[in-house]
Amino acid sequence: MEQKKGKATVAFARPPVICGAASIVGKKESEGPLGPFFDRHIMDDGKGMENWEQAESSMQKAAADLSITKAGLKRDDIRYLFAGDLLGQLIATSFGTVDLEIPLFGLYGACSTMGEAMSLGAMMVNAGYADHVLSMASSHFATAEKQFRFPLAYGNQRPMSSTWTVTGCGAVVIGKEGQPGLAKITAFTAGKAIDIGARDSMNMGAAMAPAAFHTIEQNLEDLGTDETWYDRIITGDLGEVGTQILLDLMEKKGRSLKERHMDCGVEIYSKETQDTHAGGSGCGCSAVTLCAAILPKIREGIWKRVLFVPTGALLSTVSYNEGQTIPGIAHGVVIEYLE
Repeated sequence: MEQKKGKATVAFARPPVICGAASIVGKKESEGPLGPFFDRHIMDDGKGMENWEQAESSMQKAAADLSITKAGLKRDDIRYLFAGDLLGQLIATSFGTVDLEIPLFGLYGACSTMGEAMSLGAMMVNAGYADHVLSMASSHFATAEKQFRFPLAYGNQRPMSSTWTVTGCGAVVIGKEGQPGLAKITAFTAGKAIDIGARDSMNMGAAMAPAAFHTIEQNLEDLGTDETWYDRIITGDLGEVGTQILLDLMEKKGRSLKERHMDCGVEIYSKETQDTHAGGSGCGCSAVTLCAAILPKIREGIWKRVLFVPTGALLSTVSYNEGQTIPGIAHGVVIEYLE
């Protein structure tokens, strides 16, 4: 069976199974609308560590172990680990996963990393190179602010277009077809970098929305279908600004997503009670929302087929200080009900 579809999509002949999933979040996320659904809440975002980066690493290790346990497996059962974060040289991942002793593929797709990790992990399993892999992504408000913007003590004002970096880590164990699990991964569409000339690091939704649009359109074209094929099309962290841009772009294309679109960055915080402006962002945003709120609905059959599209803004401190633009990227993963 030919598994390549169109320009950028793979439809698996033997769809891998999501065997287990875990989500760990910080205090602010635990107080949001999805709070009751996360596996663990960390009320001290520092986790008693010497610095924020160590706290994020600790969160990664805990999420990895919890997802493996929930899948009914041991660390030795995991052949490869696909993981990433927002920090320079992936220090949260490289330090956080050392004790797991699992061969590591470190990934950087900015906030799209969970989609990238799941796509590569599913492809590895489908090809027969592993029985089980672990896909994981994390972010931390304090580590991201320190690296990309300002030290927390600076107390700078944030524009209304800005999003709040989620403190959290989501991890899924992906296994071979035929195993019990939460859902199956039937296809993925790899995204490409899209640069519309955006330069405002405080409005990443605008930079990422065109990439989400491109990936969704590519997925529909490659699979020869339309938006109604999905119960939900779920973007990662466009927030309120990016979500409206995406909906406008889709409408110009003749597609209406209003009844089936959901954005993790919009869902994770309460606009009424939490001061996060445009919503949430960060590698952990889509990862924890997937594990806590999306997969359970697929497992229960409430949603039969979902297109999960984590979105990322590909900027760095170097590129921003050099005045460069901010390309966006999005990877689409098709997740379906496991009968």
